Amino acid sequence: MSFRTPRPGGRRVPEGRPRLLAPVLITLAVLVALFFIITGFWTDLLWYRSLGDGFSGVFTTQLRTRALLFVLGGLLMAAAVGLNMVIAYRLRPAYRPVSVEQQGLERYRAAVDPHRKAVFFALLGAIGLFTGLSSAGQVGTWLAFMNRTSFGEKDAQFGMDVSFFVFTYPFLRLIMGFLFVLVVLSIIAAVAVHYLYGGLRLQGPGDKASPSARAHLSVLVGLFVLLKAIAYWLDRWGLAYSERGKVTGLGYTDVNAVLPAKTILAAIALICAILFFVNIWRRGMMLPGVGFGLLVLSAILIGGVYPLIIQQFQVKPNELAKERVYIERNIEATREAFGVGGVEEQNYAPTKQPDAEEAEKYSETIPNVRLLDPTLLSPTFRQNQQLQGYYTFSDPLDIDRYPDADGKMQDTLVAVRELTGPPGTQSGWVNEHLTYTHGYGFVAAPGNTVDPQSKGPVYTASDMPQSCEMKTKENECQFSIEKPQVYFGEQSPDYSIVGVQDELDFPNGPRTTYDGTGGVRMDSFFNRVSYALKFRDRNILLSGDITEQSRILYDRNPRERVQKAAPWLTVDGNAYPVVADGRIVWVVDGYTTSNGYPYSERINLQDTTRDSNSNRQAVGRQPGSEINYIRNSVKATVDAYDGTVTLYAWDESDPVLKTWQKAFPGTVKTKAELEKTLGGEVFSHVRYPEDLFKVQRSVLRSYHVTDPSAFYDGQDSWEIPVDPTEASVTEPPFYLTLQMPSREEEKEPEQPGFSLTSTYVSRNGTNLTGFLAANSDPGSPNFGELRLLQVPREVSILGPGQMQNTFKGNDKVAPVLNRPAGSTTQVVYGNLLTLPFGGGFMYVQPVYQQSASGAQYPVLGWVLVSFGDQIGFATTFEDALKQVLQPGTEVPTTGQTPEQPETAPGTSPSVQQAINAVKQAFQESQDALKSGDLKKYAEAQDKLSQAINNLVEVQNKADDTAPTSTPSPSPTN
Repeated sequence: MSFRTPRPGGRRVPEGRPRLLAPVLITLAVLVALFFIITGFWTDLLWYRSLGDGFSGVFTTQLRTRALLFVLGGLLMAAAVGLNMVIAYRLRPAYRPVSVEQQGLERYRAAVDPHRKAVFFALLGAIGLFTGLSSAGQVGTWLAFMNRTSFGEKDAQFGMDVSFFVFTYPFLRLIMGFLFVLVVLSIIAAVAVHYLYGGLRLQGPGDKASPSARAHLSVLVGLFVLLKAIAYWLDRWGLAYSERGKVTGLGYTDVNAVLPAKTILAAIALICAILFFVNIWRRGMMLPGVGFGLLVLSAILIGGVYPLIIQQFQVKPNELAKERVYIERNIEATREAFGVGGVEEQNYAPTKQPDAEEAEKYSETIPNVRLLDPTLLSPTFRQNQQLQGYYTFSDPLDIDRYPDADGKMQDTLVAVRELTGPPGTQSGWVNEHLTYTHGYGFVAAPGNTVDPQSKGPVYTASDMPQSCEMKTKENECQFSIEKPQVYFGEQSPDYSIVGVQDELDFPNGPRTTYDGTGGVRMDSFFNRVSYALKFRDRNILLSGDITEQSRILYDRNPRERVQKAAPWLTVDGNAYPVVADGRIVWVVDGYTTSNGYPYSERINLQDTTRDSNSNRQAVGRQPGSEINYIRNSVKATVDAYDGTVTLYAWDESDPVLKTWQKAFPGTVKTKAELEKTLGGEVFSHVRYPEDLFKVQRSVLRSYHVTDPSAFYDGQDSWEIPVDPTEASVTEPPFYLTLQMPSREEEKEPEQPGFSLTSTYVSRNGTNLTGFLAANSDPGSPNFGELRLLQVPREVSILGPGQMQNTFKGNDKVAPVLNRPAGSTTQVVYGNLLTLPFGGGFMYVQPVYQQSASGAQYPVLGWVLVSFGDQIGFATTFEDALKQVLQPGTEVPTTGQTPEQPETAPGTSPSVQQAINAVKQAFQESQDALKSGDLKKYAEAQDKLSQAINNLVEVQNKADDTAPTSTPSPSPTN
């Protein structure tokens, strides 16, 4: 072995060692990278297996398809480019004229030739790798094309099935894009090799290209032009998405100028391609050059100038007449694609004065008007039902419906107690991942009921352990829950390891050990290593508390689980919990979408679904993709205990759903199975999805107009009102039980039903112009029916923003609700509800108040009601309504408070004393309000705030010494 010359005083170092070091390090790096990749694939496969039957196929199908596209794309691209490089090399001229240019290139040839094969394969490897990665990202387009399903509908221009535009056309464009890149890279590679080896020259006498190089490049350019001819032909179908005219889709200019121009250009490009191919046997480039010049000139004149002339001089002067038929196509296609073609429109001329006889017909819905605002009451739920500092509730709360004691359905605020993590003083890996692993319990409160003492919610499901405040007619607990632990929720930790160790529900309560089937078993050393790498946490590998029976739970958010289980779905932004057959399950709505429905207007999904709730913690944002087709095709459930994901087909006729069912067989169950699952109780809680409704109400701003002339004028276009409680943000839709007005052909009033509602205002004003409601009662044969009440133009009705200003400026309201600077209490306006009532529109708005500092959570103070020209303002909805229906009624005082025992059972004397002080301060404020003494009222409010803060301090001290927390009464107003 030879040695390098040592430095003075140094040791001799073998020369072979540094040479071996680099390959060893590279090999180790590759092995480590491969190990990370393999463990990533392995953990993903285990996660899909943990979801339930059939979902491992989702992972393997995607993996196989990605691998297939990677190999096909990479090999085809590398093979085509490599073949052309080899051809160019073999066609190199044997003799190269001497020139300065060739002398310079000779140095490069001398440097490249010894490593020619290494450079060749390295270059092709890079091209193949990047092309394969790009191709592997087109899984959705490939699977949709391979499993396409007919729509059974023909487009108006070409007579082709709509499925061609939705599934086939995107795939053809993908293939064309791939082929264009392939030919362009081949041309670049061929030119480079020809130039390097003398087939192409920039200097010197004679031809600048050898005959072989000219023939080779003529074929490649001919292929490029041939692809351009095919692209022109495909562009004809692409006009179904044209934005040239008044609306999306082919317009007059597209049909009469662009469409024939594309056909002519395709023919010219085909002839030009033939000229390039013929040039293989000719000397010179004049003939193909003329053909290519003709193609460019034709593209400018026929493809650009001619359509512009038609648009400017024929269409614009007579646009409505020319575009009428195409506007009608767009209206029909858009309404069909967004599912609003069957919306039932009804002219509704609201009365300006209360009609007692008409109002009597709506008396059934009066008691069920929702007074509790789910966007505001999360802090109140936390104050009353958090019970432990490591639990919380989502924001906003969710709206569902459950029967009352008499079995009558009522709007209900619902939530689950979610885990925030261990207390700060008890943090640590074991507590964070092995002990504090789950939320606990389901909390519900009727939306129309307020406790007369606390002015807060009246809970029908609450406490720890889970209580039984509400019973059915059979004397059974309405919210009987076998497994109240919430291991899969909207705020669950990143990962928890369960199944062996004791886990915490609540202090001094029974410990629990997970016995479900969710998560992944940690039953092998490889699994532990894989998850230690996945979560970058060595404790997973080193902990002695983890055994073969342990399970690791992760990806636990219900929306994220459904999205990952069904990547072809677009998931609604708001999941909601349901108690069904003794279990807590999350219900998630899934949409099939497309941007390829012909002639349909495209919208931005994220912009359309954004409103004043979009930035809240529990609401997910939609992607910013452009779509022009949507269906609520899937209802999904996620078990809160074991995480099982189940997909049910809701719109079984949807061709897009059928396509994905072919691609991922066995993953979607039938609608009939949903009706039977968990005793059919989940089905009874299905509701019309919010994001779909937001999309549809946005479309109906313009597309409620079906006459092409009126649509073109745009005079009857509407806007969605700004949320009156949050300036410059769109008002969200509201779930509430209401009674729609009778249809014109019906004599009997409509039955009250759970609905999702929204209003419209005029485009350049704020007057109410329309009211949209979606039937959200699955027990109704009309579930999903959209009804649109249109207010005649000649009728002036205040919109939500105007009504909010009217409320605040009312003589009865302003002195009470306008607080002076520095006040210790704050007034918070709840959601402004609009509902048809008694031949008109009624506005209902709860008004809350809360402390300006300290424990801030709102409690109901007053209710504002408007109907016709009357405004009601009282501490209860019934009293405010009485003022509206019986004009002249004075503002009522607070009713008599039922006597309470001096000390409630289980309440310490100090806490009860603080409660009594709150009650006394509250009564003083009400007496001041009754007398009209605003100064005394403000002083009483300050005293009330101090009493509330004192109550919170006393309660916290009591909590520190008590074995379990007792929820303190909500502060009154």
